[in-house]
Amino acid sequence: MPIKWSAVKVSEAMDEVEQQVSLAEPFLAEARASVEAARQIADLPQYIDQHLVHLITDIDRLDYVKRGIEAVRDAIPDGAIETEQDRIRHSNRQSLI
Repeated sequence: MPIKWSAVKVSEAMDEVEQQVSLAEPFLAEARASVEAARQIADLPQYIDQHLVHLITDIDRLDYVKRGIEAVRDAIPDGAIETEQDRIRHSNRQSLI
């Protein structure tokens, strides 16, 4: 059964999201290192450290984003991208004739 939405466009969007996430990773790693350094400040009260630990946890949630991207890709029906690409190629060939 053909789908009515564009699997190719969804796949391309996930490629863009993945690229943006990969650009963010080094900055988030630096941010995490800065938070870890802040946790080493002498005589840091526990309530501040708890906030810092929570911040590290939030930064580490980038893995959730990556898993979300994969979940979208996995939800695309098998063969849908290839079928759509074939249909696009065939329609382009016919319009050239």
